[in-house]
Amino acid sequence: MTRRFDLSRLLRPRSIAVIGGKPAAEVIRQSRRMGFAGEIWPVHPQHDTVEGLPAFGSVAELPGAPDAVFLGINRHAAIEVTAALAERGAGGAVCYASGFAETGGEGADLQARLVAAAGAMPVLGPNCYGVINYLDGALLWPDQHGGQRVERGVALVTQSSNIAINLTMQRRGLPIAYVATLGNQAVAGLAEMVEAFLDDPRVTAIGLHIEGLAEPVALARAAARARRQGVPILALKTGRSAEGAQLTLSHTASLAGADAVTDAFLRRIGVVRVASLPVLLEALKLLHVAGPLPGRDIASMSCSGGEAALIADAALGTGLRFRPLDAAQTARVAATVSELVTVSNPFDYHTFIWADAPAMTETFSAVMAAEFDLTLLVLDLPRGDRCSDADWVPSLEALVAASQRTGRKAALVASLPEGLPEDQAQRLVGAGVAPLLGIDDALAAIAAAAEAGDIRDEANVLPLEPVPLAPGPVRTLSEWESKRRLAGYGVMVPEGRLARSPDEAVEAAETIGFPVVLKATGADLAHKTELGAVRLNLADAAAVRDAALALAGLGEALLVERMVGGAVAELIVGIGRDKLLGLHLVLGSGGTLVELVGDRRILLLPAGRAEITAAIRSLKIAKLLDGHRGRPPGDLDAAVDAVLRVQGFALAQSDRLAELDVNPLIVTPHGAVAADVLLRLVEDPDDR
Repeated sequence: MTRRFDLSRLLRPRSIAVIGGKPAAEVIRQSRRMGFAGEIWPVHPQHDTVEGLPAFGSVAELPGAPDAVFLGINRHAAIEVTAALAERGAGGAVCYASGFAETGGEGADLQARLVAAAGAMPVLGPNCYGVINYLDGALLWPDQHGGQRVERGVALVTQSSNIAINLTMQRRGLPIAYVATLGNQAVAGLAEMVEAFLDDPRVTAIGLHIEGLAEPVALARAAARARRQGVPILALKTGRSAEGAQLTLSHTASLAGADAVTDAFLRRIGVVRVASLPVLLEALKLLHVAGPLPGRDIASMSCSGGEAALIADAALGTGLRFRPLDAAQTARVAATVSELVTVSNPFDYHTFIWADAPAMTETFSAVMAAEFDLTLLVLDLPRGDRCSDADWVPSLEALVAASQRTGRKAALVASLPEGLPEDQAQRLVGAGVAPLLGIDDALAAIAAAAEAGDIRDEANVLPLEPVPLAPGPVRTLSEWESKRRLAGYGVMVPEGRLARSPDEAVEAAETIGFPVVLKATGADLAHKTELGAVRLNLADAAAVRDAALALAGLGEALLVERMVGGAVAELIVGIGRDKLLGLHLVLGSGGTLVELVGDRRILLLPAGRAEITAAIRSLKIAKLLDGHRGRPPGDLDAAVDAVLRVQGFALAQSDRLAELDVNPLIVTPHGAVAADVLLRLVEDPDDR
């Protein structure tokens, strides 16, 4: 992959130039506070010194080409200075000013001028605070922050500068290596930032707060590289609601994308999506300490039955499993505790061994020897300002000792976020045990780490680069023509005939064989059921004639088809088009259940057989396909074949396909038939 920009000098500079007034002076103070060892060059035309450092009157007067530059000047001046920096060979700049594309109008024009001025020089922003490097103490950051120097840690990227500040204030024991804000992503964007973090082996995991996607294909390639290097990526994507999507557009001038399609995109490229900032931080912490989990089997230990029940209930719906111990494992654990203790998972080991670190080490080691993917100790420490934690610390020591003895991954879970002080959390991280705060957030973080493990082990098929819709009028094809098109790609459709009169309809039905379906068909009849334009299960000529008379005048013609019998389940198979992410496959419960159930899965193209099969099996309707209450099972292989053939048609027509719905795809014990099709294509002049 050819990278558009090299951010190495900007992120890991040996020299920093700061241009402007108060924000630039704050950058100097923050870099000094963090122990930056390189040179700092203030640029100010009216001042001889800035923060005690000699100031230069212009970019041209600098002693060399700076590696990194902070532009704390207004938007008009920023464009002029950016051009001078690019000509001087600077390594990159942060544009602090706002009032660009996020405001529309003149701002959009100014942003285009900024991009032109930057040329090949990377620029972060505009409309952003900049970047913090806690590994080397290099800060292009005009405000307070809560971080400290680390030797290795996670990298955080967000478009929102305020959220970035909040993240640095975390007291959860998470080692942060980098914090970067992107603002409008006018020049360098999310993908380049991920690539730059991957260049630094000290980065253990990457967390993204995404408001809008600017270059999804570039991000997909960066994520593929992260997977090859074994660096997991988590993302919190906002814009699930209509209000959130609109705020995203107004804030950063970038598209939020349809949320369900974005979800499918992130899943395809191997980025684990999380639902909140606390889960993002907890999951990053677990990944930093333990890496992606190989599975979802967990054990929980606590000295309280209440905590054991609490965590068991909280795990419902997470996909995590409290695997029972077998007889031998149970015996080993039982030998380390009182005979009054019942061994189970979750495990309440009572307080008989409380504050006895050696005894607890034996018990915890016996549980960990059962080789769970992660073993948890639920424990909240007393508040330090009013109480003593002396009797609680032995539990922490025993957990660390047991993990080191057995070589198994372990986590301390505080049921409340305030139940573990920051200094203890940091000690646990240093000892190789993940401190997780809050039971619900902890379990969500564990599930995310397990999903990261799945991604590591799965084949990664990158999504296709979006193909724009060709110019021209969009035509809705009749059902007859739509089915003929799909049949050409191997999709099974009912045997049918077109008829122009009741007599022709009866003749067609007798040729096909009863029972039949009669439909009014035409380009204006996309939703025939709602219009009463369908008659089902017509068993004889008289019924066909009566139905034909009733439907007369509703469409251009009558479509007579063989009635599909033996239906086990009905699916909807659709192809949607997102203006940012392109074509995607929609699978769901079909027929009249589409609106009632709202049960669907979205996959990016191309989707493979295993992915499609898993998506169908995840639907609520899958129980019917397996044979519900003694009924015969559906032909799942035939359904997947049909979906693959619909996908093949869509890929062949990718620049002309505006909409495609097969609803329902009727799955029988011995096949899958497209009973109704809606197809809209950009007109091809050759088809006229």
